[in-house]
Amino acid sequence: MSTAILTGPPAPGSSLDGDLRSLGFDVRTASGADGTGALLATVPAGERVALVDPRFVGHVHALRLALTDPRFPAAAAPGALTVQNGARPALVRALTATGAAGTDDLTGTLADALDADGVAVHRPQLGTLVAAVPTDAEARHEARAAVDAVDDEAVRLRSAVKAHDGFFTTFFISPYSRYIARWCARRGLTPNQVTTASLLTALIAAGCAATGERGGYIAAGVLLLVSFVLDCTDGQLARYALKYSTMGAWLDATFDRAKEYAFYAGLALGAARNGDDVWALALGAMILMTCRHVVDFSFNEANHDATANTSPTAALSDRLDSLGWTVWARRMIILPIGERWAMIAVLTAVTTPRIVFWALIIGCAFGACYTTAGRVLRSLTRKAQRTDRAAQALADLADSGPLAAITNRILGRTGILMLPPLVLALIATGAMIAAALATPFGSDQTVVAAVFYVVFSGAAVARPLKGALDWLLPPLFRAAEYGTILILAARSEVNGALPAAYGLVAAVAYHHYDTVYRIRGGTGAPPTWLVRTIGGHEGRTLLVTVLAALLASRGNDFTLALTALAVTIALVVLAESIRFWVSSGAPAVHDEGETA
Repeated sequence: MSTAILTGPPAPGSSLDGDLRSLGFDVRTASGADGTGALLATVPAGERVALVDPRFVGHVHALRLALTDPRFPAAAAPGALTVQNGARPALVRALTATGAAGTDDLTGTLADALDADGVAVHRPQLGTLVAAVPTDAEARHEARAAVDAVDDEAVRLRSAVKAHDGFFTTFFISPYSRYIARWCARRGLTPNQVTTASLLTALIAAGCAATGERGGYIAAGVLLLVSFVLDCTDGQLARYALKYSTMGAWLDATFDRAKEYAFYAGLALGAARNGDDVWALALGAMILMTCRHVVDFSFNEANHDATANTSPTAALSDRLDSLGWTVWARRMIILPIGERWAMIAVLTAVTTPRIVFWALIIGCAFGACYTTAGRVLRSLTRKAQRTDRAAQALADLADSGPLAAITNRILGRTGILMLPPLVLALIATGAMIAAALATPFGSDQTVVAAVFYVVFSGAAVARPLKGALDWLLPPLFRAAEYGTILILAARSEVNGALPAAYGLVAAVAYHHYDTVYRIRGGTGAPPTWLVRTIGGHEGRTLLVTVLAALLASRGNDFTLALTALAVTIALVVLAESIRFWVSSGAPAVHDEGETA
């Protein structure tokens, strides 16, 4: 239960007490700053507490936005302030100081004091919603008239939709999914329940695709679109009801990829029933999608808090956005999730899995080239100083393991470490992929190339990643690791090797997505023991090449080895991920997601 303290008796005819109770607050009334402090001391530790000016006039949704969002330690709007348990000591200090000095705007003064004390106070954008503290009868009458002139429920519905989304989602899904979100909210459904329903629907769609029958493909396409509608609904429900949670962050951050990659597997199984082996294409599509996302994540983390964050390329991008129609064209050209799922659904229903995968690979490759080229240009023309935080985030995203650390200690200050990190990463990735492609399956030369990869990829992260293009290292390492697994499995010509490789890459990709969302949640990368246990990207790449060399002539043993490795990594990373995201220390966020 949360507690709201009115800092004085409410005005006659005020609905403030009822509004606060409707938001789940236990309402108490104080008499000035001293009485507020006394009541604050009686609120049990661990509870959210809100202080509200009794003169407040405004929409209920303005109070909801200011006082009930769990993502922030403190939040404020005109006439209202809330803190969670961690910010309570700062509020007590501020209230003690303010009470002695006296003020006509207690909540506003306290909010400023919290900011000065190092507590970040979130101030939500209210738009047309009214939140005012009138000081006389005339001002109060005007504020009430302003409240009556705005439909706060309509504003609440509009604000449930993300401000920036893809064309298909904005114009074909959100116009009605927001009403589904409201329907869910009024029936007590949670975003997590809707997210789970979306996952189950996608898994059923994958099962329909796995039948290999035209009717199954049609049903799969329809169910995939239904799953996407539910996927939009869960975030809209979270924003509509402000139901953000740690579990919701984990579910929303990972289920999109789980749904999409499970559907790829269903298509591959369905194609196999008709004698068409497309596992290599399915794995290629998954690798391309994951690497593309890592490009997005790495670039954003590298420039999250960069100074002098401007460039001619960014200025040109802003000018293009000002033209209006170019915004939608540029969002569609990257094949974001709405357009991508719509394309997959339609092509699944009317064509074959092979066509679906080729269309997906071509479209996503074009989008990846477009976005990466633009970001490279921005990085080269931007005169920005990368922070230590950004450099650490890139190092965490690189996912280097114990072999890289050992290599760096052995190399010391040799000439190899003097090369720029990007050059070292390009040499390592190019040599590894070239060896996997050019040498016979199981060749010792591939193992030698993997050792070379360990040395050079480790050297690439020996220094802080503060170069203009160092954000390219994580996607290069993903391409090297995933690509090596794909190439070796495809060239082995062993029954079941490609499906096993698909499972292995899926398990490792989950770990990499989990790393991204932990960093974005502000809690840092996964624990060091986890990265060491699963070997880091260089250790896993070397292990797979060694397994290929040892088991090249032993029938299905290579498939069994890949399967065992996939299961082991999946169990370890899932156990740690679940422990983290359901713990009280995980960030209370609901990810807004990428349009891609």
